[in-house]
Amino acid sequence: MSTTFAPPRTIPVLSVPFERHLLSCGATLLVSRRPGAPVCAIQAHVRGGPALDPAGKEGVAWLTGALAEQGTQRRTETQIADLLEPAGGEISGDASGLAGTIVNGEWELLADLVCDALSGATYPAEEVRRQKRRVLDRLLLERDDPRQQGGLRFRKLVYGSHWLGRAAYGSLASVARIGAADLRAHRQANWVGRRAILSVCGDVDPARVKRVFERHLARWRPGTLLATTPPELPPIAPRVDHFHADRQQVHLYLGHLGIRRGDPDYAALVVMDHVLGTGPGFTNRISRRLRDELGLAYTVHAAIHPSAGILPGTFTAYIGTSPQNARTAIEGFRAEIRRIQTEAPAAEELELVKGYLLGSFPLGFERASRRTSYLVAAELHGFPPDHLTRLLAEFAAVTPEDVRRVAARHLHPTASCIAASGPLTRAVLAEMAGLSPKPRAARRRPATT
Repeated sequence: MSTTFAPPRTIPVLSVPFERHLLSCGATLLVSRRPGAPVCAIQAHVRGGPALDPAGKEGVAWLTGALAEQGTQRRTETQIADLLEPAGGEISGDASGLAGTIVNGEWELLADLVCDALSGATYPAEEVRRQKRRVLDRLLLERDDPRQQGGLRFRKLVYGSHWLGRAAYGSLASVARIGAADLRAHRQANWVGRRAILSVCGDVDPARVKRVFERHLARWRPGTLLATTPPELPPIAPRVDHFHADRQQVHLYLGHLGIRRGDPDYAALVVMDHVLGTGPGFTNRISRRLRDELGLAYTVHAAIHPSAGILPGTFTAYIGTSPQNARTAIEGFRAEIRRIQTEAPAAEELELVKGYLLGSFPLGFERASRRTSYLVAAELHGFPPDHLTRLLAEFAAVTPEDVRRVAARHLHPTASCIAASGPLTRAVLAEMAGLSPKPRAARRRPATT
């Protein structure tokens, strides 16, 4: 990628300074001191997540995190809520662990509660049954929700049988099989010190934060590091799937396997996304063409960079449109992708996008929770201390030819998976995608006398 800035512009200096400590339990502790911050955020990331779900009980990892604050060896759910509420605090969890915020002066309370849930969540059977009922109710609604089902089918097309191809919170069948004992077993086996990254951001003294976490996690089992294997994923190739729904709208997903966060083209792809399908309306070609000019939908977008992680994400283009416009939408997505692959954007168009990125990207780091999540990502990916300023400089250095080059390398408009939900048939969708010949009109037999 070119490193010549043309025209010259001021590159914001953005950093999240932190101290890194290794706790006696094996956990990595990252502490970012931010003087004057009104809010303290804490994130506890535990490696593994849905990859560790037992077969037939998909959703165990997600429920383990989501229900961790329902009771611990030291406190009931009500006691935890009574402590958090006066301090404006909250804790939530998912398959990757726990995260919480609180007024800065009460950060030690939040640290205590997060550590308590990490090392001592008990999953009382009655609370688990109650919360599981809510998850099942949600899944019942999603079972008939066209947009949700279209999205799930798209992920399945891209990822196949890999766990990335399913919902992290499981299915109606798998969640129904999960009990409190499964959650206790998962936490005991997998929520261990050596797999944990603890991130803290606020007006805090890093040395005191270390002492507090050492005290609360002194008896946390270190466990073992997580063994990983390279994923086996389907090749990029055209595939289609369909969810039938008698609705007035078609939810259409088009895309394919994407990139890992460590891809050297990442910065150029962020800029490309903003030109193609994620920028504000005045810089987003797909929105301008499919929404504003053709009037196909209000909601339409496309991007490859947001889902990039340790494992490959997806390139996903989405639109909600009328059934009679589905073919036009597919053709429109492909046309705009081909155009950005063959025609470098004009300098003025690119400068507008880069100006937006350089101005908006640093704003997200005003939130303490954004900083804690970034520190976790930096640890997982091995980012250098000056990574954020480097990234902004890379955004500014992207040239029109860089945008065209990375689009040509990473986007595959004719090898895309297409999933749709709505009043279409799979055969019609396959024909729209170019995977089957257009049906011929039936030939009328000559009349006989």
